[in-house]
Amino acid sequence: MTLKAIKTRIYPTAQQQEKITANFGYCRFVWNQLLDMQKQRHANGGSYVNEFGMNYLIKCLKQEYPFLKAAESTSLLHVSRDLHHAYQKLFKEHQGFPRFKSRKFPKQSYQCNAVNHNIKLVDQHYLKLPKLGCLRFKAGRQPVGQIKNVTIRLSATGKFYAIILVDTDIEPLKRTGKAIGIDVGVANLMITSDGIKYPTIRFDKRLSKKKHYWEKRLARRRRQAEKEIAWDKHNQVPEPRELADFKNYQKAKQMVAKYHEKIANQRDNYLHNITKELVEQYDVIKIEDLKAKNLMKNHKLSKAIANQSWRELRLMLEYKCAWYGKQLFIVNPRKTSQLCSVCGYDDGKHTLDIRQWTCPNCGINHDRDINAAMNILKATA
Repeated sequence: MTLKAIKTRIYPTAQQQEKITANFGYCRFVWNQLLDMQKQRHANGGSYVNEFGMNYLIKCLKQEYPFLKAAESTSLLHVSRDLHHAYQKLFKEHQGFPRFKSRKFPKQSYQCNAVNHNIKLVDQHYLKLPKLGCLRFKAGRQPVGQIKNVTIRLSATGKFYAIILVDTDIEPLKRTGKAIGIDVGVANLMITSDGIKYPTIRFDKRLSKKKHYWEKRLARRRRQAEKEIAWDKHNQVPEPRELADFKNYQKAKQMVAKYHEKIANQRDNYLHNITKELVEQYDVIKIEDLKAKNLMKNHKLSKAIANQSWRELRLMLEYKCAWYGKQLFIVNPRKTSQLCSVCGYDDGKHTLDIRQWTCPNCGINHDRDINAAMNILKATA
């Protein structure tokens, strides 16, 4: 059995939207209360309270704040689990201190467990969720298998999604007996050891004019709104306006988010198509372990490198290979562009403007990227 997440678009009624928004607030309130408690305990010399201790504190919070009883109960347990994981990353990986959450953050979410069939598919178009009842949904594929949990998410564009995690059987793909090495780049997204080059598509540039049109209006409308807010405070208005009260600013903000979302969706679709094709055709895939963080220091290429989404490409290959019974190896990229893939001669470091070079030892002319992909194929993880 394999865990698989299926993203569905849900269409809640106005009453259901109010309940979802309220549950976002309940989870955010519990997170902030627990985080504040942990910080105060640390300041007073106390020890860290683990996940089970925080679960007990949630019961106390419900007694102190009765409005929390209206929340979906398992969603509050997920808050303590997420906070515990955040602290574990801080302790073990030094990832940064957990921060308080704000209601102004455009993306909100909560997660609830499937208990006693409280989450189930009514039919092909309706989904039953706890505290909400039946909601109409739309998905590219129907969830098949045992439902484990559901994450309700509100995007920056105001759309509601339900990410359903199911435990299902995935049939392994047929064996082809082929292996491939992959070199990632900027001019081309991927170059394989078979000589195939997958071109880079700049989705951000395709919509850059429309996005920039709304970004200018967003900046202008925000500036005007801040002046109005400052004027209200100067005149000591009892309830001064906030940015959320300016509809033209909110519209521009949503339009900018819409174009960002469209760019991200187009990029993800392109990566999904490429990775599925690779997993179907090859049994063994080797890809270089490229550190994008170091390359992003080159400010002339940083935007182009960020557009490539190399990390997302690698993550997709990892879980798809695990699903379909294929093997993925991560290879150190050191000297892959310098060694001759035929005789192994080290020609030294080449600058980025050199795209082809001839091996002085064996006389073979190499395409820089294809030669690197062939070296990656020969390398061991």
